[in-house]
Amino acid sequence: MDKKTYVFPQSHICVIGLFCAFLSLCLLYFNNNGVFIDKVIYINSPQINKSDPCGGRYVYVYDLPPRFNVDMVTECKRNQKTSAMCTSTMNGGFGPPLNNTEGVLSDHGWYATDHFNVEIIFYNRMKRYECLTNDSSIAAAFFVPFFVGFDLARYIGDYNVSVRDAGSIEVVNWLITRTEWKNMNGKDHFLVGGRPTWDLRRKTDENSDWGNKFLSLPAAKNMSFLLVESSPYGLNDFAIPYPTYFHPSKDSEVFEWQERMRKTERKWLFSFAGAPRPGDPNSIRCLLISQCNNSRVGKLLECAVADERKCRSPSNVMKMFQSSVFCLQPEGDSATRRSSFDSILAGCIPVFFHPGSFYTQYTWHLPKNYTTYSVFISNDDIRKNVSIEERLSRIDPKTTEMMREKVISLIPRMIYADPDSRLETLEDAFDVSLKAIIRRVTKLRQDMIDGRTNDDLVEIYGWKYALMEQGDYAAVREWEPYFPKLKQPISGSAESVINKQEEQT
Repeated sequence: MDKKTYVFPQSHICVIGLFCAFLSLCLLYFNNNGVFIDKVIYINSPQINKSDPCGGRYVYVYDLPPRFNVDMVTECKRNQKTSAMCTSTMNGGFGPPLNNTEGVLSDHGWYATDHFNVEIIFYNRMKRYECLTNDSSIAAAFFVPFFVGFDLARYIGDYNVSVRDAGSIEVVNWLITRTEWKNMNGKDHFLVGGRPTWDLRRKTDENSDWGNKFLSLPAAKNMSFLLVESSPYGLNDFAIPYPTYFHPSKDSEVFEWQERMRKTERKWLFSFAGAPRPGDPNSIRCLLISQCNNSRVGKLLECAVADERKCRSPSNVMKMFQSSVFCLQPEGDSATRRSSFDSILAGCIPVFFHPGSFYTQYTWHLPKNYTTYSVFISNDDIRKNVSIEERLSRIDPKTTEMMREKVISLIPRMIYADPDSRLETLEDAFDVSLKAIIRRVTKLRQDMIDGRTNDDLVEIYGWKYALMEQGDYAAVREWEPYFPKLKQPISGSAESVINKQEEQT
């Protein structure tokens, strides 16, 4: 049979051509916009105008129903649990102004700030952020202004778990219906909470169990949480500083305070402000109190029930810290405590006893080398009766002076400035935190676009990833013995990264 050439009708050729063009466009689109988790997801990467000073910095703030934030504050007197907190919420969460009657503080910018008020402070500052947008297509990150800590405070303790969880569940259910959420399934969203992570990670649904379960809700696990204390075993919560009493409105107020802390006379080698924890067998506080009492160069501000009012006075605390070279900072009711930031504000070199109290927490705000601004003495050393006085006395005066200068230089990054004005040349805790979370979301978005899922990350190694993100590979090795759950390597790839970095250094 003779071979014949088959000729496609012209209409078929046109259809095939159109189909190929459409397929090419689809492949080009998905190559630029990402593939993620078993199916194609459209990732709208914000278009960045290089001439726009806010390009890549825009934040979309959700207009949540007011019952999730401002109503909690304005109606706090109606709830017996929060009525005592009403005074602390005034002045945008700073609390009532402090008078400098004893000459310990400066004349402006000091308030009796509650250490759990960071979510209110952050919200009021965010409302004045220079790069807000109502256009979600150009937003680098999405802020959810839910006062999760204040919501918990209203119902903590006596109420059953369904009441404690109701607000958190309602907020999450509201969010997941939004178009903005669906773009990245919430991974570009963040929330600020004024409580330690453990208050929001209740393990069971027993009414006797503490806290709520917001951080354990499946959808919430996609968000990033900025809390005053993060979990070393989590991937999506990050520690930001507790609020101090100082909220300056201009750079000069910060500079004047820093200079004053350089010149102040420090007659005590070390000091401690705190109460014993007789019910906690792991606490070393009684041992610290004993060493303070038995040392001629140690000072104690005891905060037991009978003396509690002394420790609630900002002037008393700041006065002692300002007159001390070193300030002892053991673990508090949880791993961290606000006192660590008060000591830095006073130019007092902090002494820590567990890396989880500070070093593995506030990695966004701290230098990599902890020895430049602090001293570490392990809990075990204290239990072995190592002398704090002897250990600190061995540090030569020149090194101590350099450490104090480093501590004083950290002050701007540890405080929350007055939102009604703006620091011109300094970055405060808000600025550092917001830059870091935008950087994190930007990386997550790019990973999704490039098809990287980060599925090999293991949640219980969260503290290691936080240090590695800052390039602090040496600290990963140094602190590993203090986190006994984590005796196994992170993963083959992560382990090789650490080994390579150690070889280079």
